[in-house]
Amino acid sequence: MGDHYGETDSRVLNRECAAVSVPWGKPETLPEGSYALVTQRLGGSITVMCGGNLYRIDERNADALGLEPQIAPPPPAPSDGEQTAETIEQAAWSVLATCYDPEIPIDIVNLGLIYACTAQALPDGSFRLAVAMTLTAPGCGMGTLIADEARDKLLGIPGVAEADVKLVWDPPWSRELMSEAARLEMGML
Repeated sequence: MGDHYGETDSRVLNRECAAVSVPWGKPETLPEGSYALVTQRLGGSITVMCGGNLYRIDERNADALGLEPQIAPPPPAPSDGEQTAETIEQAAWSVLATCYDPEIPIDIVNLGLIYACTAQALPDGSFRLAVAMTLTAPGCGMGTLIADEARDKLLGIPGVAEADVKLVWDPPWSRELMSEAARLEMGML
């Protein structure tokens, strides 16, 4: 899942394909025969440059680009079968690290966008996850899309019955929140 493309992977869509415009988050349909330059392929989505605009394509539509879909396996359940708030939170952080900003090849955890992630046991033995996340810029139209992706992936964790992902703006995101590895990758150290 970690393919990071150089500027050379140019493709032609062999069928029309659903996409989301970046950074506006607007659903679009890219027509068959369009030229698409793959700029990033991480965390279950492919970012392409098409007609001078960036679009995000779900990995399930990779075949439209002539690529083999790379679908991530579901997150593993705790090995001893015993689920605690702590093991659910660990699984949640791992899952959140598979969500990427479509324009930056760094996951939302290393970007410092996740402010909190807590698991709470429910009466039936399942868990509810509460996540507070922010965005690099408040006006980013991709915010709800990234939050929805995070929620969908969190609900895939065995034992998780509810996932609440809230977008928060306080404190505002800044580069200091990025991990050292992320700042190094972005050339900010």
